[in-house]
Amino acid sequence: MSTRSRLLQHAIPLIKTHGFTREALARSVLVLPSPEAHPEPLSETAISALFGHGDLARRTLIRAWLDGGVQKIQAAPPGSTMKQVLRARLELNEPVLQHLPEAFALLASPNSGLPPLDPRPAFQHATKVADEACYATGDASLQLAWFARRASLAAIYSTAELHQLTSPKTAYAFLDSLLDSSSSLKSTLDEVNLFSSYFVKSWAGILKSSGVF
Repeated sequence: MSTRSRLLQHAIPLIKTHGFTREALARSVLVLPSPEAHPEPLSETAISALFGHGDLARRTLIRAWLDGGVQKIQAAPPGSTMKQVLRARLELNEPVLQHLPEAFALLASPNSGLPPLDPRPAFQHATKVADEACYATGDASLQLAWFARRASLAAIYSTAELHQLTSPKTAYAFLDSLLDSSSSLKSTLDEVNLFSSYFVKSWAGILKSSGVF
């Protein structure tokens, strides 16, 4: 594993305290195993060289954290249900919940200049979760049903994640209710339309709740 990758892994547990920040990246060298641990945090110059200048370093940390969520899904025990897999992914949010609105808003913002915002990172996040969850649970949908199933699950997950930001204690029951409702629906293009509606509302809500825009 490269030095950059190792430092990102050590920075992830620091997000709870320091957020998705350059500070978390700087302090990653302090928690390296002995005798590699540094006595001082990384300098701004070192952070920029390893992870990118300005907010690019923060984006790098956010994406590393999201990749960790994918790995958690991939490591789901055999025989896991969809509810169990998506609940486990929501649990990963809990330690960093207060920092997520700003993180999602940063991913949606352009690298320079003013909005319009880019919804593709949110779309990619939700669809990646849905896709990996289907693989983890052995979903064998084909062709149109494959697309509709993943679109519906992506909508459900992104909606539950938004709900978690505003009401963490009820997020899991809300996720269960969405999954139960979805299981009674036929996998058709109607579910794709449902996905589009959920996705737009969820993404807009996440950005609004961040207070950044």
